[in-house]
Amino acid sequence: QVQLVESGGGLVQPGGSLSLSCAASGIIFSRYHMGWYRHAPGKQRELVATISSGSTTNYIDSVKGRFTISRDNAKNTVYLQMNSLKPEDTAVYYCNAHKLSWDFWGQGTQVTVSS
Repeated sequence: QVQLVESGGGLVQPGGSLSLSCAASGIIFSRYHMGWYRHAPGKQRELVATISSGSTTNYIDSVKGRFTISRDNAKNTVYLQMNSLKPEDTAVYYCNAHKLSWDFWGQGTQVTVSS
């Protein structure tokens, strides 16, 4: 059974930082491309950052220079370090594992940026 379990969300003031984690089980983690998506109320879900099985990273323009995605294959975990957070970063953040035709999702973790 595949499980992706996110943690680390919460409430933070603008300019603050949060670190999200996603622990995977039931897959050969090192072979999967991993990503973080977010879904804000009234908006479409968007892909925030990805890290390939070879650790190549990509980001949407709005988070470049502020967010960092990384992975630890020994711990089957992918991370998203979020700095200089803005109110527009408020959303539910989801972890995704992708390989070929397989896609697995976590349950999501809420990130709220507000003063």
